[in-house]
Amino acid sequence: MSSLPSLLPFLLFAFVASITPGPTNILVLSNSARYGFKAALPIILGACVAAAGIVMLVGSGLGRTLMAVPGLPGAMRWAGVFWLSYLAWQIFRAPAAELDPAADPRHRRLGLLGAASLQLVNPKTWMMALAVVSVFAGNGGERQGQVLLLSLLFFFVSLPCLGAWALLGAGSARLLRSPAALRRFNRGMALLLLASAWASLWA
Repeated sequence: MSSLPSLLPFLLFAFVASITPGPTNILVLSNSARYGFKAALPIILGACVAAAGIVMLVGSGLGRTLMAVPGLPGAMRWAGVFWLSYLAWQIFRAPAAELDPAADPRHRRLGLLGAASLQLVNPKTWMMALAVVSVFAGNGGERQGQVLLLSLLFFFVSLPCLGAWALLGAGSARLLRSPAALRRFNRGMALLLLASAWASLWA
């Protein structure tokens, strides 16, 4: 794993896994559009740290043990789906006039811990980590070092990928000046998040 040619397939895998639309990307886009780029940074950091940490856990053997517990992957999947459905409902019913993060201090937004927790109950993140460790980490004495390298690389690849979604959301904010436009955006994002959450059950 130390040579560039052997790293390139993993970097491509990490890029595709991070840049393609999914629940985390949609949450980053939605929060950035509604509250600004800075508001999405805790979500980005929490999601990236958690995903990299799961790669480390899987590489240590703990993750594989957890995923082998009967019923646990299914319970995690349903917990993630219901949490995402709740977040979708919160976005759907958000006040249309609220573009300022300070406009309604009672409205709770997903933060660093929330984004990290979402990865922890997402079986797809665990399966991604299992694929990373199985395909790209060796089985020799250098395995732990390779797993650490893979987790760090995944973190540094996923960070700008999610950052690009935040920039896209921040750039679209100028199109959401009217309450009607913001209401349509909120509901569109909510429906996309809901669809991506429930689609994971058949993935």
